[in-house]
Amino acid sequence: MTKPSLPDLLRAAVTSVGGTERPGQVAMAEAVAEAVDDGTHLLVQAGTGTGKSLGYLVPALAHGERVVVATATLALQRQLVERDLPRTVEALHPLLRRRPEFAMLKGRSNYLCLHRLHEGVPQEEEDGLFDVFESATPTSKLGKDLLRMRDWADETETGDRDDLTPGVSDRAWGQVSVTSRECLGASKCAYGMECFAEAARERAKLAEVVVTNHALLAIDAIEGAPVLPGHEVLVIDEAHELVSRVTGAATGELSPGSVNRAVRRSAKLVDEKAADALQTAAETFERLMELALPGRLEEIPEDLAYALMSLRDASRTVITALGNTRDKSVQDEDAVRKQATAAIENVHTVAERIVAGSEYDVVWYERHDRFGASLRVAPMSVSGLLREKLFTERSVVLTSATLKLGGDFNGVAASLGLSPERKTAEPGPAEADADSPLWKGLDVGSPFDYRKQGILYVARHLAQPGREGSRADMLDELAELVEAAGGRTLGLFSSMRGAQAAAEALRGRLDTPILLQGEETLGELIRAFSDDPRTCLFGTLSLWQGVDVPGASCQLVVMDRIPFPRPDDPLMSARQKAVEEGGGNGFMAVAATHAALLMAQGAGRLVRASGDRGVVAVLDPRLATARYGTFLRASMPDFWYTTDRNQVRRSLAAIDEAARATEK
Repeated sequence: MTKPSLPDLLRAAVTSVGGTERPGQVAMAEAVAEAVDDGTHLLVQAGTGTGKSLGYLVPALAHGERVVVATATLALQRQLVERDLPRTVEALHPLLRRRPEFAMLKGRSNYLCLHRLHEGVPQEEEDGLFDVFESATPTSKLGKDLLRMRDWADETETGDRDDLTPGVSDRAWGQVSVTSRECLGASKCAYGMECFAEAARERAKLAEVVVTNHALLAIDAIEGAPVLPGHEVLVIDEAHELVSRVTGAATGELSPGSVNRAVRRSAKLVDEKAADALQTAAETFERLMELALPGRLEEIPEDLAYALMSLRDASRTVITALGNTRDKSVQDEDAVRKQATAAIENVHTVAERIVAGSEYDVVWYERHDRFGASLRVAPMSVSGLLREKLFTERSVVLTSATLKLGGDFNGVAASLGLSPERKTAEPGPAEADADSPLWKGLDVGSPFDYRKQGILYVARHLAQPGREGSRADMLDELAELVEAAGGRTLGLFSSMRGAQAAAEALRGRLDTPILLQGEETLGELIRAFSDDPRTCLFGTLSLWQGVDVPGASCQLVVMDRIPFPRPDDPLMSARQKAVEEGGGNGFMAVAATHAALLMAQGAGRLVRASGDRGVVAVLDPRLATARYGTFLRASMPDFWYTTDRNQVRRSLAAIDEAARATEK
C-alpha cells in the first residue's frame, strides 16, 4: 500500500474540523515533517488563524513515532485532547490504517490523591491529629468543597483537578493532593492500584501522542528523573512562554513560613537534639528575614550566610534522622514522614544552593504585603539547560504566534540555547559552534490582512511616562479613544496600579461600564466583556496573553506604556548586566526583547477572526521616537501605522458605527 501524502492527510484533517486549508498551515506541516524526518529542530511562527495545531499534529501522527506536545495553557491542552486529536485521529484513520492513542499527562499534584482523601492530611503538631473532613464544618465553603470532592472521587475516571466543575480553591485542593516528593509511591501506598496519577502515567506510556504542559516538561528536564515516556518528537506550543516556565521551575525559595512548617512536620519524628538545632536555625533565619529589604544580593551578607549554613547543616541532620528512626505511635507514619522529608529536603536544597554561591545563580529578597519576606534563587539563564536537555536525542518543533522579534528568530533562539540560525552551506562563525543543534526558522504568516484590518496608533504627542506619578494627559487620551470606540476596549496596563487608576478615572468620566481585573474571576470578566460590546476590560499581565474575544466587543486595544521589566526586577536586571559584561547590548537582549514579546502578544488580541476591525493604541511616545521603537514595532503584527490622533478617532468612530449597524 502506498504511503498517503502529507497534503492528503492535512486535507482530511482540516475537513474533519470544519476548517479550510490555508497556505501557511500547509507550509508549516511540510516544514514539521521535514524536521522530524531529518531529526533537526524547527522554530515556526504561525499567526492567529493559521490552524497551527493541525499544522504539527498531522505530520507528527503520520511519522508514526511517539510525540509529546507541551502547551502553556489549560485551554489549549483541553482543545487538543477534547477536540483536535479525536477528530484528527478519526479523519486520518482511513488513510493511515491505524488509530493512534493519545493521553494527557500532568504533574502529580494535579490529580486527586486517594490516600489523602481517605486518611486525611498529616498536620503540624500544634493542630493535633486532624481529619480535615471532620474538622471543616459541612456548612463552610471548605467543608462543602471537601464533601463534594469525596463524592466526585467515586465518579471521576481521571481524578484530574481540571475535570472538577465548578473548581475549588487551592486550599481545598491541597487537602486531597500531594506533590511528587510527598507521594508514598504506588508500591507502598494502600491505594496504589487505584491511583489516578499512576493511571495517567500508564496511559501515557501506551499513547502515541502525549499532551502535557510546560511545567511538567521543565521538571522532566531539570530533575533528571524522567516523568515523560520516551519520545522521538517534542512539539512545544505557545513556545514564547517556555523560558519563563522553566525559570519558574528552577527557582528555589525560603521563607520563615515554609521553614517553620518544615520544622513542625519533622520535629516530632526525630530526637530532641536534632529538633532543637533545627528550631534554633529557623529562629535565627526568621529574625534576619524580618529586617530584609527587597532587592538583589550580589554577595550574601555574613549573618545571612551563617543562618543559611546553620539551616543547611541542621536540616541535613534531620533528613538522616528521618531515614533512621521509626515511631509506631505516630498515626499514618509513612505519610507523615514522607511529608516531613519533602519539606525539610526543600529547606536543605535551597539553603545549600544559596550558600554555594554559584556565579550562574541570582539571589534576592522579595517582600509580599500578605506573606512577608522570602529569599529566592533563580538561574541567571536557562539557555544552557534547555540546550542540553531539550535538543538532544529528539526532534523539537517550537511554535507560537510570537517567536520572531525585531524581524528574526535569533533572539528567541538564543534564550533557548541555540546559536544564530545557520544558512545551508554558509561557512563562517557558525562553524566555531559545530556542536550546536541544527535548527531552522519559518514564519508562515497569518490568513489575516493586518494592514486592512487594523491600525497601530502611537500617541506621539503625549509626555514620556515616568516611573511614578499620574499621567493626566494619558488618561485624557484614553477617555477620548474609548468614547470614540463606543466602549469595546481592552486596556492592557504595565502595572495593576495603572489599571486601577485608569478604571477609577474613566468610571468618573464616561457612562461606559469598566471591568477591572481582580474584581471578579478572570473567566467571568472575559465573559462579561465579550457579551456586552459597550463594555471595557482593564487589567495587567494575564490579559496581555489570555484574551480571545473576536468580533465587535474588542475593537480597541490600548497599551498604557511599553512594558519594560521594572528596573528593580532582580532577575531581569542581573541578566541584563551579565549580557553587558559579555560585551553585548543588555538592554536590547533582555528589556527590549521582554517588551517586544509582550507587545506582540498584546497587539495580537485585536484581530482574532477575518472580519475583525480595530485599533491598537500605544500611549507611550517612545514607540515612535526612541531608536528601539523600530525593533518593537517590527515584532508586532503589520498594522497600518499612524501617529495622527484625529485620523484614529475618525477611524474608531466609523468602526463603531459599522458595528452598531450590524448589531441592529
